[in-house]
Amino acid sequence: MDHRIKFRHLNAFSAIARAGSLKVAAEQLHLTQPAISKALKELEEIIGVVLLERSRAGVKLTAEGDTFLQFAEQSTSALRHGLRSVRATGLSAGKLRIGALPSVASHLLPQAVTDFCARSPDTLVELHEGPHQDLTTRLRSGGLDLVVGRLGRPETMTGLEFLQLYTERVVVVAHPDSPAVTVRQFAELDAFRVLYPPQNSAIRSLVARLLISQGVPLFRERIESASSAFGRAATLADPNTVWVISYGVVADDLAEGRLVALDLDTSATTGAVGVMSRAEEVRSVAARAFISALVRAVPA
Repeated sequence: MDHRIKFRHLNAFSAIARAGSLKVAAEQLHLTQPAISKALKELEEIIGVVLLERSRAGVKLTAEGDTFLQFAEQSTSALRHGLRSVRATGLSAGKLRIGALPSVASHLLPQAVTDFCARSPDTLVELHEGPHQDLTTRLRSGGLDLVVGRLGRPETMTGLEFLQLYTERVVVVAHPDSPAVTVRQFAELDAFRVLYPPQNSAIRSLVARLLISQGVPLFRERIESASSAFGRAATLADPNTVWVISYGVVADDLAEGRLVALDLDTSATTGAVGVMSRAEEVRSVAARAFISALVRAVPA
């Protein structure tokens, strides 16, 4: 291996490739855009090939970059795992960093975390909520130990393993007093403001395929957001707003009558929910214990 290649080069390249944007990758790594651009340029000069093609639309992997990415991420993942294993015998032991998608943050995680903390009181749990792409990028780079949520598109799961816990579907919900409660066809939703999953969400492609199968174009008046707090507040505040969201996010709202699910067939959006970890990595004792807590928290 060329001794000039540093960890920062590989980390920057991986982040840029996954984010598809220098700006987004810089924000994820808490670096300036010139700094991360410089790291990529240095790596390409060392290797002698162009790894990423730049354009106004962002960046795209070249054939050489696509090949190099998997080995770069395997290398950085192995190094991080080695460091964590060494530190686990010292003062850094006892911390578990969990990424949670909105669909599990309020539905599955509270019980699992309570169970885990009761059984492992010396382990500090850090919970980070966010969209699928951001969390899996952080998991892949070593910033998180596990991510819990929906299985994403194949390209977002490179270098990761997925253990299924259960399945859930997407629902369309509204305020109980909303005129949308009489809606029976997806095309009728175009009369309302639709809160719609954004591009980087795990359910976006499922919802898009469902609408295409129904011959329904993308809604004209829509707001794209992955924020469960915003979605809930906006739907409760405005009877003319409907929210397309994973069932787990609104399970308690539906059970307590704050929101109602529209009578629409969304069975085609049913997908796996589970726990993601880095492939070919031996999970820590804490990570294995937390997965066991998740399994126990899944309703029978």
